[in-house]
Amino acid sequence: MAGYQVIAVARKATDPLTVAMEEARSQGAGSIHFKQFDLNEVSALPGLVKELRGEFGKLHALVNNAALGTSGVLAITPDRLIEQLLRLNVTSPITLTKYVVRSMMTDGGGSRIVNIASIVASTGYSGLSVYSATKAALVGFTHSLARELGPLGITVNAVAPGFVDTEMTRDMRDVQREQIVRRSALQRLPEIDDIANAVEYLLSDKAKNITGTVLTVDAGNTV
Repeated sequence: MAGYQVIAVARKATDPLTVAMEEARSQGAGSIHFKQFDLNEVSALPGLVKELRGEFGKLHALVNNAALGTSGVLAITPDRLIEQLLRLNVTSPITLTKYVVRSMMTDGGGSRIVNIASIVASTGYSGLSVYSATKAALVGFTHSLARELGPLGITVNAVAPGFVDTEMTRDMRDVQREQIVRRSALQRLPEIDDIANAVEYLLSDKAKNITGTVLTVDAGNTV
C-alpha cells in the first residue's frame, strides 16, 4: 500500500474494504480508514472535506473513484437514472475536488489528484452512452484542471481502465468476455491491482512531472 494513510469514503464498508483494512493493520504498511458518506449528497461535500481535514490533517491526494456504471439503451433509460449518473459520476467528483483543492492550495505544492475515467470515454460502447459521457467529462476536467493547478505544483491525471477482471465482467456472457479478450493485444483482461498500481504511481514522487495525462490500463484493448 506504499505506506499511505488512506481514507475510503463510501456509503458502506464492503467486504473487500474490510479485508484491506485488516491487512493494512496487520502488515503495518500504512493504514486505511473508512468514512461513511453518500457522495450523492453534493451539498454536504464542503462539510465532509472540512471534517476530514480536521480529523486527518493535510490532504496529500484525492482519487475520484466512486461511480455508477448502469448500462442501458439511451432511448429507454429513465430520466432519473440519467440524472443519477451525472450527479455521482460528474457533479460529485468535480465539487469534491473543488473543496479538496482549496485545502491543497493552503498546504503548498506536491499534491495529487487522480480521476478514474474509462476507455469508453474515447472508444464508446453500446449500452453505455450516458456512462461514457460522464467519463469523457472527467477526462476533459482532468486536462483543464491540470493547467489550472500546474502553477501551484498540484498534478492532475486520470487513469482509464478497460474491462477489468472483476465480478462485473465475470457476469458477462462468455461470448462478450471472449470478444474483449481477443481484441486485447495481451489476450487477457487487466486486474484490479493493475489499476491500483497505476494510481499509486501517479501519486508518487516518480510522477511529479506528469500532469494532464490519461494513463490507459486495458491490456492493449485500444491499441
